[in-house]
Amino acid sequence: MKKILLCALATVAINFSLSAQTLNKLTPKEKQDGYKLLFDGKTTKGWHVYLGADAGAWHAEHGALVLNTAAKGQGDLVTDREYTNFELKIDWKIAAGGNSGIIFGIHEDTSYHYTYLTGMEMQVLDDKLAEDNKQANHLAGSLYDMIAPAHPAKPAGEWNSVIIRKLNGHLTFWLNGQKVVETQMGSPEWKALVQKSKFHNWPAFATYPKGHISLQDHGAEVEFRNIRIKQL
Repeated sequence: MKKILLCALATVAINFSLSAQTLNKLTPKEKQDGYKLLFDGKTTKGWHVYLGADAGAWHAEHGALVLNTAAKGQGDLVTDREYTNFELKIDWKIAAGGNSGIIFGIHEDTSYHYTYLTGMEMQVLDDKLAEDNKQANHLAGSLYDMIAPAHPAKPAGEWNSVIIRKLNGHLTFWLNGQKVVETQMGSPEWKALVQKSKFHNWPAFATYPKGHISLQDHGAEVEFRNIRIKQL
């Protein structure tokens, strides 16, 4: 019995070690497919606060990009680079009652004070306790204020894995391996969705084909890791 227990503990230790080694690393398949890391697990290299020069209140901690809600330099964290057609993979974890988002297609310009004036958002939310949980198209995994997710996210404090794919205006979102949103920008359906949303009178919303990707500062404790991108 003692031998069996020791073997079991050794197996757990090996699996944990392998898991730790692969955190914020590309798999051989991802390398072959052309993915690049957007976060090295140790620094904020490649990111800055929107309209700022550095990462502000964001920092790398235990292998994740973490927002320090008590620090100076609040604001949405954006990629230094811009992207047009891409597939983005990312894991997120939100605190109880928390709200955040992954915003993309952002045109960084002093004419626009916030990322969401030009960019679209995949919602990051504690669906159970967050204040913004009253509408289905505001829940985690949604195309915010436009399309509700087809499947729910894991609860606050647990890691969720998502994929955002944008190819010639065709948007597809996956949440924990399940497709949750799909639409075509510029289509009649899209125009109707925009008209029914809060963005209907925002002239620059979703109009830039190339833009930055952002992790939203909505005042809640939030973490992101395993951030990988493939340009399509």
